[in-house]
Amino acid sequence: MATLSDVARLADVTAATVSNVLRNPNKVRPETAKRVMRAIRELGYRPNLNARALAEGRSSTLALMLSSIANPFYPEFVLAAERAARRSGYFLMVCNTDDDAEIGRAYLTQIAGTLAEGVLVLNTDIAINELCESAAVGAPIVLSMWEHPEQLPALPCVAVDFAYAGTLAAQHLLELGHRDIGMLIGDGCGGLQDARAAGFRTVMREAGLEPDDAAVREIPDTIDAGFTACLELMSRKPDLSALFATNDLLAIGALQALATLGRRVPEDVSVVGITDIQLAHQVRPSLTTVAINTGAIAQASIDLLIRLIEEPDAQHVQAITAPAPVLVRRQSTADHVSGAREARG
Repeated sequence: MATLSDVARLADVTAATVSNVLRNPNKVRPETAKRVMRAIRELGYRPNLNARALAEGRSSTLALMLSSIANPFYPEFVLAAERAARRSGYFLMVCNTDDDAEIGRAYLTQIAGTLAEGVLVLNTDIAINELCESAAVGAPIVLSMWEHPEQLPALPCVAVDFAYAGTLAAQHLLELGHRDIGMLIGDGCGGLQDARAAGFRTVMREAGLEPDDAAVREIPDTIDAGFTACLELMSRKPDLSALFATNDLLAIGALQALATLGRRVPEDVSVVGITDIQLAHQVRPSLTTVAINTGAIAQASIDLLIRLIEEPDAQHVQAITAPAPVLVRRQSTADHVSGAREARG
């Protein structure tokens, strides 16, 4: 099996130069890097990551802990985070907890400070104080997609103003003339998406409209749950002219349910979500949603984690605020026309 020294001899460079090509190629002249990569391919060299970690006293791996890879949002985030890590010379290890806090604790025990130099956490049932204890004895931990910028956790985080996202959704539906609006509120591993709902409710109340509790459902964060809840909601509140969902999965489930009921979107019922996952523009009708900048959030999260790893004095950094959410209007919302359903009938 070829060694790093073998590559160095064939490329006529030092072992340190080979290491730089593998980890920090920007530090090496392009012609030298090409010569080293040619030698690597010729010899079939594969770096021994464990040996490198022992030799350098550190790992070149970051861990990303998420609640469920089955959620379509997470693969999109992982792709952006992996690219960001790779650009900085790190590998990214994805740890799926399957919505189980015990699995998350096992990951932290096994990887933090050993296999991984730092851990990025997305939506977990593990208490903040437990994460703080792990960070104190293991590796730095950064919370990403933190939903309450006004209530920062005791760990560094990248915060998203989801209350503002709810505000934009409410303003959009009110501007279209909707007044009878149902709410589908997701409840996932990270907890109830209450900040998004609170922003929505605030705008409704400012418009003199008290949200009807009978038109609100708190449900699991899945397409199937959105489908079932929408069927129930429309059977109890058939006069609803619009639905607000705290994430796109619930909204897409609602689109499917409305199609099953023969209710046209947006002519009979408008639907708006939050996040702007890829499915949002792929479904028909395409979904109006409040987009968060997933790529920018992933990049900021990785950058912050690497900074905490490489600059111990940066531990005082408490929070980075992600770019503000933006409304993306597509085909699932339209002006409310009173009596449209009766006229169609």
